[in-house]
Amino acid sequence: MDITTTGAAEAYAAARKAAKPSPGSEPVEQIKEFAESFAATLQKSEELSTQAMTSNVDPHSLVQALAQAELAVETAVTVRNKVVEAYQEILRMQL
Repeated sequence: MDITTTGAAEAYAAARKAAKPSPGSEPVEQIKEFAESFAATLQKSEELSTQAMTSNVDPHSLVQALAQAELAVETAVTVRNKVVEAYQEILRMQL
């Protein structure tokens, strides 16, 4: 693996652009989009699971949908835990 100063600087610049919030996007809108995406992922996996029980569905697509649902739930739980942890930290602050 060849690491150069310019290569590292370019990688840093690219990562900085990717991490920068898009202009005009409000945090509330981002949370709304996350919630809608989460609900759509769960709905899709639920529909495929129901179809798998009642008809012949491709097992690969079923496993893929269930894996996506599992990842979405794990992500949502992690975000929730971080929010609760931040809230508790704020409550512990002395004024």
